[in-house]
Amino acid sequence: MTDLVVKSNKLVQALQTLTLSETRLLQLAIVDARETGQGLSTDEPLELNALRYAKAFNVSSDAAYLALTEAEDSLFKRQFTITNEDGTLTKSRWIQDANYRKGEGRILVTLTRVVIEHVTKIDGFEQYFTSYHLKKTSDFKSVYAVRLYELLMQWKSVGKTPMYELNKFRSQIGIGVNEYARMEAFKRRVLDIAIDQINEFSDITVKYEQHKKGRSISGFSFTFKQKKTGNQSVENKRDPKTVNIFSTMTDAQRHLFANKLSQLPEMSKYSQGTESYQQFAVRIAEMLQTPEKFKELYPYLQKVGFKAA
Repeated sequence: MTDLVVKSNKLVQALQTLTLSETRLLQLAIVDARETGQGLSTDEPLELNALRYAKAFNVSSDAAYLALTEAEDSLFKRQFTITNEDGTLTKSRWIQDANYRKGEGRILVTLTRVVIEHVTKIDGFEQYFTSYHLKKTSDFKSVYAVRLYELLMQWKSVGKTPMYELNKFRSQIGIGVNEYARMEAFKRRVLDIAIDQINEFSDITVKYEQHKKGRSISGFSFTFKQKKTGNQSVENKRDPKTVNIFSTMTDAQRHLFANKLSQLPEMSKYSQGTESYQQFAVRIAEMLQTPEKFKELYPYLQKVGFKAA
């Protein structure tokens, strides 16, 4: 289970404006920071190179070099705003410094304290996380598709979202105040393109419903479902009892019990290299998303207190 992008839901919901290249670089930074353990400190820069970028997003090496060059200046200036539990706002940059090594095709970036905090914590029910594999969004050509996909992934256990209020939704997917002000342009140039790309390239199909106050659209809600794969029917026939138990576990429970499992000595055979308990817990949470791995880990789940509904 590699290339896992993990963010706190607060970071996913943050108000932000990023280009597609900047979003992709941050995805790589989050993946590599978590998987290597490097870059998880404000004192330690993370190295990203053009070959990694080109391979991850299936672009030419020239496009990858250009993305790194542009990021040195533009990504450093980008900010986002998080809404705290008490309603106050925290504003932060994504990176605190950037050092592009011209001619070497690599860039050194240092994530800010706020970003590091929101990609490393796992606190079960108290702190919800959104996770997905980088491959699910790597073919998107619109940054709005990436942002919408991330917002949807917060609700993957139920397959539907609450209504997103229009102005906040625009800010969350990165629309400037004066961009696509007319609803027709917003739907044609942003929302419909994002929906089409998600439906074509990702692992889900999605549709939206618009909500109105009077005659004006006030917001949107979304419903989505996983695309069927050739293995699903085979897996579901393999062990109905396990699949039924598997289906009762919520996303919040997965992260809570993955955190507990990461501490079990018996689970050491599943750990990789020098990863931290937090990194190990994220991988376990992903393992628990498949019926076969769930069945394999079920005895350990029982040991740490999981009971099927």
